[in-house]
Amino acid sequence: MSEASNPCQSCGACCSYSSNWPRFSIEDDEALALIPAAFVNGRQSGMRCIGERCSALKGEVGKSTACGIYELRPEVCRTCMPGDPECTLARRKFGLAELSR
Repeated sequence: MSEASNPCQSCGACCSYSSNWPRFSIEDDEALALIPAAFVNGRQSGMRCIGERCSALKGEVGKSTACGIYELRPEVCRTCMPGDPECTLARRKFGLAELSR
């Protein structure tokens, strides 16, 4: 997938927007058990963050990013889509241009 078709690889804003955002919601126990414990917060309610940034995010926001557990990421991460309202809000926080949908 090219950067043009996947702007997330040069963004990462949604993964750095808020430590309250990467919360588990509809994952079943089997899906949650696949996420490495080092990336799960102490309450086991979401992803562990360093400040506002998800601990699984690699790279520099707005330049080049990747999820360290992409295939195992929780549903909240799968539902955020480029250009949707959550994306727009996160990108705005980092001064990144809004994506068209």
